[in-house]
Amino acid sequence: MRTYLTFERPVAELESKLAQLETGTDENDSVSVDEEVKTLKVKARLALKAAYKDLKSWEKTQVARHPDRPHFKDYINELIDDFTPLAGDRYFGDDDALIGGPGRFNGQAVMIIGHEKGSDTESRLKHNFGMARPEGYRKAVRLMDMAEKFGLPILALVDTAGAYPGIGAEERGQSEAIARSTDRCLSLEVPMISTIIGEGGSGGAIAIAAANHVIMLEHSFYSVISPEGAASILWRDAAKAEEAASNMKITAQDLMELGIIDTIVPEPVGGAHRHREEMIQRLSKAWDNSLKELGSMSPAEIKQHRRDKYLKMSPM
Repeated sequence: MRTYLTFERPVAELESKLAQLETGTDENDSVSVDEEVKTLKVKARLALKAAYKDLKSWEKTQVARHPDRPHFKDYINELIDDFTPLAGDRYFGDDDALIGGPGRFNGQAVMIIGHEKGSDTESRLKHNFGMARPEGYRKAVRLMDMAEKFGLPILALVDTAGAYPGIGAEERGQSEAIARSTDRCLSLEVPMISTIIGEGGSGGAIAIAAANHVIMLEHSFYSVISPEGAASILWRDAAKAEEAASNMKITAQDLMELGIIDTIVPEPVGGAHRHREEMIQRLSKAWDNSLKELGSMSPAEIKQHRRDKYLKMSPM
């Protein structure tokens, strides 16, 4: 059963009526069923297009969090051949929220790192809803070291509400692990391309997103804190998340204008969750373009390119 967002209510009503007609449960005999189905399909398509025409920041946040949106494993299964996930940080243990390992993209050897949220109750619990613990970020650093050693470009997929804030994670040095992962991103001498495929929350996102190229899907968001968290701090009321989102400049369009990201990948009408295969292929083209652009640079040029990119963001 399809999950509808609040602003999709007109679409939901039309598609519900359409489903009734197509299954023969509608008793309206006054018009041809075939003609009615054809008319409703057109209306539903136009309603969907209208609903997604000018989404507000909070509506984009809802789309970015949609449970049916393609996740890390969906992109890897379709785009990466011979993917071999590697486990453990060699200090404490493994973390299932952040997955990574070598594979091949369009025949080219690459290193993949990304957050996985899970797609049902069991897998969401296993992957901790995409919220990595320190060992996840230490594993990411280990994989970055390996990528640099073997000259592998890095493709990172970001989809997290933020790093896990539990007591155990803090005791094992969550902040230090995030800082070291971010620092390793910045010091790499191989190309790194990060893609915000859903939520890009706080340091948990930037720890694998301080890349040469930062790509965002059209209806994803990238922020230092969630809208709910910002509302709780500013107004002591998480219910004001919508107001916070509209003022935080968290959408791909806002961040492109500010020079924080490099590329926006358009989503099909209705969002990535309605057309998963098409979205995956669109991202594939964006990766291919970025790898070609960065592939001709020397290790020193790669490092300087990243340095120049982030210094340019500074107000100093």
